[in-house]
Amino acid sequence: MQNSGVLDGMLVLDFSQFLAGPSCALRLADLGADVIKVERPQGGDACRGLVLADQQYEGDSALFHTINRNKRSFAADLKNPSDLEEVKALIAKADVMIHNFRPGVMVRIGLDHEQALRINPRLVYGEVSGYGREGPWKDKPGQDLLVQSLTGLAWLSGNAADGPVPAGLSIVDMMTGAHLAQGILAALLRRERTGKGAHVAVSLLESAMDLQFEPFTAFLNSDGSQPRRSAVNHANVHTAAPYGIYRTADGYLALAMGPLDQLGELLGCNELSEQARDASTWFTRRDHFKQLLQAHLLAGPTERWLAALEPAGIWCAPVYTWPELVGHEGFKTAQLTQAIQGASGVPLQTTRCPIRIDGRVLTSARAAPALGADTAAIRRDLLATSGQIHSEGIA
Repeated sequence: MQNSGVLDGMLVLDFSQFLAGPSCALRLADLGADVIKVERPQGGDACRGLVLADQQYEGDSALFHTINRNKRSFAADLKNPSDLEEVKALIAKADVMIHNFRPGVMVRIGLDHEQALRINPRLVYGEVSGYGREGPWKDKPGQDLLVQSLTGLAWLSGNAADGPVPAGLSIVDMMTGAHLAQGILAALLRRERTGKGAHVAVSLLESAMDLQFEPFTAFLNSDGSQPRRSAVNHANVHTAAPYGIYRTADGYLALAMGPLDQLGELLGCNELSEQARDASTWFTRRDHFKQLLQAHLLAGPTERWLAALEPAGIWCAPVYTWPELVGHEGFKTAQLTQAIQGASGVPLQTTRCPIRIDGRVLTSARAAPALGADTAAIRRDLLATSGQIHSEGIA
């Protein structure tokens, strides 16, 4: 079983696939909940077959294990009446239920939030959709890259001359999962006071817009024109120079907010220190100042510039590759990874829960379950007393 945690005793049913819903259920498992992944008997979660970097583990994609570790698997065909009755019996015992079926699917099955809350009025019902349950986009596929594109997020990265540049990871999926976890935990707190369950709904669309709250708020209060990206070293549509990443003689240097004239003095760039005395020009002439900085920084290695800037309190950092990152003492001290292990006994390295409770790092060595691996045990432990158990009995 999973390590003990603040959600000990909570039963979560995870019907979701791919990333957003499963990442929410993963976080609840990290916090101590017993998460049962309800999967179709043939194939299970489609993410089992989504192989990235040609990496598999115990017959499934390594990706599947990173997002479904520390869960149990219950195989059920929701179109099969006897399986559906078993699932309803689990819902009657559950604290939380999560799914990311398209709008209308759970209504047809008979497990939409209204029907599920009739089965269990204390249930916290979590639902992920691509674009909500109404409107012209409700039936579009809810996929991370597509949502980044529709919501304008892809126009926030890259230089002005570039086309749209998407984030290099499934940032909308993961943010949506985090939002769902926040909503579920808030609903569980209310239930402790009132005994009342809840319907918590999130969408990739809403999470993508919330992710952009800073630049989008500025847009809403502007003349309505698309904000312009920097021509060079772009990092934020509304931030003045020097904000960006710059090439050095041997690598890259990230510069955050800071007084440009002081920066020029510290770096020995007289042209910048003289021209940037008027702070009101740091945004209006940001491309010019960034070009001056870039030309100057190419003349020396990253460590030389860091040695000049860090003692003066300038916000800056080297830009590491992953091999450089994992070799650094700061990474090792933070204990940012863990090993999980399945039935084969072969370990798989992955990330850990980023939350600490009472100073304790939350880890669990249990890998994601094989499809249906826990069906018999769940029937024995959770369904036998309710009478909702297949006639073939317990394996």
